[in-house]
Amino acid sequence: MVEEKVLLEALKAGDRAEFARLVETYSPHIYRLALKMLLNPQDAEDILQETFIKAFRYLKGFDGRSSISTWLYRIATNEALMLLRRKHPELVSIDEPVETEEGEREPLEIVDWCCLPEEELTSAEGRAYLDKAMTSLPYNLRVVFLLREIEGLSSREVAEVLNLSETAVKTRLSRARLHLREDLSTYFKERLKR
Repeated sequence: MVEEKVLLEALKAGDRAEFARLVETYSPHIYRLALKMLLNPQDAEDILQETFIKAFRYLKGFDGRSSISTWLYRIATNEALMLLRRKHPELVSIDEPVETEEGEREPLEIVDWCCLPEEELTSAEGRAYLDKAMTSLPYNLRVVFLLREIEGLSSREVAEVLNLSETAVKTRLSRARLHLREDLSTYFKERLKR
């Protein structure tokens, strides 16, 4: 916490070396999040650039109530969602309620993965299938899953980034996991038959 406070003071004082270090540290994380949200490398690069431009521009107004990383994720997420809304206005909003709607399907079949060798679970093909399954998640579930499981933010931090309650984050995360588990069950069921 003390280190982050010193970093924030240096950044607010205009220390360009510290800002360069901040960009170097968080660029891979911000890019990965944007790429998994937008599914387009060029859009992800644009979001990465816009995130750090906005961070630099508004750094003096950052009050430090959240961590710098949480603040950067919030900027990146907002930028990505704005781009998604511009390109695809028909998409569901992240702010829509998470209550079960009529006709929403529950997972049908869950395969026990106990007997699969670890190599199957971590193979390039398995990771590619997981990435594909993540893209099929509704955006309001995908962004929560990405921030929590891929970027490693806590539920509290995800709630701060998305301006949601922790309960809403946990509910959406649970739903995302169920959707992914069902999708992956189909994949691994086929692998078990081999």
